[in-house]
Amino acid sequence: MEAETLINKVAESGIITLNLEMFYPEKEFVIFDIKDYLFQGMILKEKDFREALKQIDWLIYQDKIVLVNCTADAIIPLWAYMLIENYLTGIAADSYQGSEKDYLMMHYKKTIESLDVKQYAEQRIVIKGCGQKPVPSVAYAVITKVLKPYVQSIMFGEPCSTVPVFKRPRVL
Repeated sequence: MEAETLINKVAESGIITLNLEMFYPEKEFVIFDIKDYLFQGMILKEKDFREALKQIDWLIYQDKIVLVNCTADAIIPLWAYMLIENYLTGIAADSYQGSEKDYLMMHYKKTIESLDVKQYAEQRIVIKGCGQKPVPSVAYAVITKVLKPYVQSIMFGEPCSTVPVFKRPRVL
């Protein structure tokens, strides 16, 4: 009796799986909290702030993603963010004024919009849904927007179990 050959229909289908986790930043996130430089926990004094910034060993931010924010309820002048960025430029891998969640939304949008999606022309694409890293929902919307003009179809999930999102109508 001959053994039956198993056929992997998913592998033969020509479906391309895109895992949006591959765009997750590889660098470590660190926070720069302006509250540590406020006078009496409420006021940012320019002279004192400038002096404090000069005293920081900025190399601790080398190759990291620095999230600049203020956890105190204080009004921070816009120039303060500019001064911090002046020190971070050329040292930090990236910097952002806001939360990690906000950074990830901006990062994914920018990264996906810069993809060469023409390489997926006329392909059937599955956008992988489950993973280990937090991919923001905006990433799924943006990947759909940039792929739709080029691909034959877009699905969500795993190749063996997908949710159809878009299918180009057949031309007769």
